[in-house]
Amino acid sequence: MADKLNPSRDDFAALLEETLGGRDFAEGTVVQGKVVAIEKDFAIIDVGLKTEGRIPVKEWDATEDGKPGVKVGDTVEVFLERLENALGEAVISREKAKREEAWTRLEGVYAKNEPVIGSIVGRVKGGFTVDLGGASAFLPGSQVDIRPVRDVGPLMGKQQPFAILKMDRPRGNIVVSRRAILEEARAEQRTELVGQLLEGEIREGVVKNITDYGAFVDLGGIDGLLHVTDMSWKRVNHPSQVLAVGDTVTVQIVKINPDTQRISLGMKQLQSDPWDGVEAKYPPGARFTGRITNITDYGAFVELEAGVEGLVHVSEMSWTKKNVHPGKIVSTSQEVDVVVLDVDPSKRRVSLGLKQAQPNPWEAFIETHPVGSVVEGEVKNATEFGLFIGLDNDIDGMVHLSDLDWNQSGEEAIAKFRKGEMVKAQVLDVDVEKERISLGIKQLSGDPLASDDTYRKGQTITVQVVEVTSGGIDVKFGEDSAPMTAFIRKTDLSRDRQEQRPERFAVGDRIDAQVTNVDKAARRVSLSIKSLEVAEDKEAIEKFGSSDSGASLGDILGAALREKASKE
Repeated sequence: MADKLNPSRDDFAALLEETLGGRDFAEGTVVQGKVVAIEKDFAIIDVGLKTEGRIPVKEWDATEDGKPGVKVGDTVEVFLERLENALGEAVISREKAKREEAWTRLEGVYAKNEPVIGSIVGRVKGGFTVDLGGASAFLPGSQVDIRPVRDVGPLMGKQQPFAILKMDRPRGNIVVSRRAILEEARAEQRTELVGQLLEGEIREGVVKNITDYGAFVDLGGIDGLLHVTDMSWKRVNHPSQVLAVGDTVTVQIVKINPDTQRISLGMKQLQSDPWDGVEAKYPPGARFTGRITNITDYGAFVELEAGVEGLVHVSEMSWTKKNVHPGKIVSTSQEVDVVVLDVDPSKRRVSLGLKQAQPNPWEAFIETHPVGSVVEGEVKNATEFGLFIGLDNDIDGMVHLSDLDWNQSGEEAIAKFRKGEMVKAQVLDVDVEKERISLGIKQLSGDPLASDDTYRKGQTITVQVVEVTSGGIDVKFGEDSAPMTAFIRKTDLSRDRQEQRPERFAVGDRIDAQVTNVDKAARRVSLSIKSLEVAEDKEAIEKFGSSDSGASLGDILGAALREKASKE
């Protein structure tokens, strides 16, 4: 049996169990204790250990008469930090006990997704500190209100509900939101108010906010959107042109979306539709004066009356200015005359023409410059198919390559002209519908083949060799101002086959040839030296006799040549 003065381990455990009375005193837990004394602003608390612990009296709120909030004999809950310190006292804390109690309570609230009551007690970086009845939480600045709050002063120290967003007990971290509570209350209120509204109903509201696309109108606790296109039948570039914040307006509820609870409002719906009977007011072909309201890349919009606009497409803006931005032809707010081209009431479209309200320059040109008349203008451009000449009223006429010169090819003839040069031309044709004017330059000098007796079959003419080829020779003839060209084939160079050699001719040689054919349609004259020689032989035989009469062919030809030489 163990000595009573030296108890065994089992005996010590039994004595400790007897001393603690079977109570669980684990460090880091909340235990109950009794206030046994008040000494020097400290409450001495017996928690059932061999020594008491002490807590500052100030940790209890004072009573209304200023006395300590705790007295001898009170039973209190404290947090047991350590069973014994270096002085042999129990280390206890009422604040930590309150915090532990609060955490336990808040975890239950968080699990049920319920709000908790607290108050904003301080400001920290990025937000505020909230007291949740013993536990401290963080309130981010973005979670204070639905909209940014400039002054949080009125909210400080005020008991109000918060939603717990996050809890981390090991780290002692709690994040709360006041905004979530407000949004939930607002959603409930909005649902109730939306249920009281009807589509088509007319209500009064106050403009709360204006954006680029519309205005938000307060209908008495719930906002509706008045889109810029529903403010007026006429074009509104920005809502501020019609409304200002604080204005009281009468609107119609156009649409209510039950899923999103969005409310669409309208003001123009309370006015008569200006498009009613638009076909009768603006028949095609009629001329009106309107105001330019908007300019785009594809045309300009013209207001005919409040709420009715028509489009002048870029192709209908000018008779002569093609591929030009509409902004270089008209300007915003400019008054213009237009002609109605088409009306489509179902699509609310009116097509207008600006150029149709002005004289057609091609019609004016044909009146003053009929076909056959002569015009003068500046060479604007030379292309692969002709020459463009500037005429009156900013219109151009074109001289086709084939109408530049009677005898030269178009490529050769067009090379003679320079941009900016003034030239004369004859009007050949005017196509008003296609906006084309055909001109001719060669027609001013007259066609060398136009006269019936200029060149005729059997006629002998003198030509000049301009080129010698293996197949024949190129020659020119006629007036120097308007020469013509022809090609004499190798077989037509001589009656004698051995003399049918092109190389016996040289550039610049002048020779006689006979016209064998005249094609006025193709503007072609066919020549032959061989035919001329045959004709001359025949003429000599007829004039000077034949071999049958006793004269030799040499005598006949000799006589003919001598006569010819004497004439020359």
